[in-house]
This record gives sequence, C-alpha cells and structure tokens, in this order.
Amino acid sequence: MFGIDSSELLIVAVAALIFIGPKDLPRVMMTVGRWVGRARGYARHFTAGIENIVREAELEEMEKKWRDENAHIMTQFPSTAIYPEPFAQPAPTAPLAISDAAPPPPDEPSLPLDLPPPRELP
Repeated sequence: MFGIDSSELLIVAVAALIFIGPKDLPRVMMTVGRWVGRARGYARHFTAGIENIVREAELEEMEKKWRDENAHIMTQFPSTAIYPEPFAQPAPTAPLAISDAAPPPPDEPSLPLDLPPPRELP
C-alpha cells in the first residue's frame, strides 16, 4: 500500500507511540481516520461528478448523431407519410347470404340426458 513495506510501517508505528504517547495515540488515530474518510469521500464525489459529465457528453453526442441520421432519412424519403391512416375503410365486399350466417346460440345450455335430476337442498 503506497509503496510502504511492513518494516517501514512498524517503524512509523513505534515512532508514533514514542512521540505521541500511548495515552493520546487512540485519539490521534481517530482524527487521522476521519481525515482519511473525508478525503476518500471527496475523491469519490469528484470521480462521480466527472463520470456524470462524461456520460452527459456521450448522451449529447448520441442525440446529435440520431438527429443527423433522422434528418438524413427525412430528406431521403420526403413523400412518405409520418403517420399512416390508422382506421382505413375496408374495401367493399359482397353482402352475406342468410344461409352463410352462423346459427344463433341456444337459449339454454344443453345438458346430457343421462344425468340424474338435481337434488333439493335441506
């Protein structure tokens, strides 16, 4: 980590213990931890902002390409309708004869004749 060997880290820890003292060392380490946490948070926020800017620039570039391609297509095919007629009238057909029509549905559903009659409820 950061090009520091374990022996160098041990020397720094012993020097901090000697110069800061065992009584104040936990408070100093907590303060250093807060600074490191804040620095990481600022770095994370900065990189997220840069990534958002890059993403927005890429989106703008893609939208410009799409607009240019759309303009090219519209100039290439100017006579086509943008919105086709959704409810075009069907072509007239010959009227149906009555014999071609489907039979009307029965008034009551047909039951098989081999079923027993329904029982009355008590």
